[in-house]
Amino acid sequence: MRSWITAILFALTFSLWAYGAHDVPLDELIARAQSAHPGDQPALYIEIAERELKAADQLYGDGHIEEGHARVKDLVTYSDRAHDTAASSGKRIKNTEIALRRMAARLRDMKRSLTADDQAPLQTAADHLETLRANLLSHLFAK
Repeated sequence: MRSWITAILFALTFSLWAYGAHDVPLDELIARAQSAHPGDQPALYIEIAERELKAADQLYGDGHIEEGHARVKDLVTYSDRAHDTAASSGKRIKNTEIALRRMAARLRDMKRSLTADDQAPLQTAADHLETLRANLLSHLFAK
């Protein structure tokens, strides 16, 4: 009976924590990720990268191409950090790989809505995320 209660409390706590991460300002989330336990950093860095992706999509939709490119550059930076911390800690590798795959696909979709001159940074970022993803997969299955 105690194990069930403990499991339920743990799940509830984790759910509240995960839900609360969406309400935290980006600057605070970045600070939290930098000071977090190495096993928790990949999820936080992925959350930051996903927020950057969402912001870039909004900026591209509003016609702010240069600001969108800056957000994509930040997305790549935090994706690199998520990759590095997942690979070094051995934690959340699969979740990080899945998130990187989804973000790369979203970048390719976003690229199609831009002019040919503005597509290159998104394609480069998508290719980089695919490289990170493949690296995580090889790390995951190397064991």
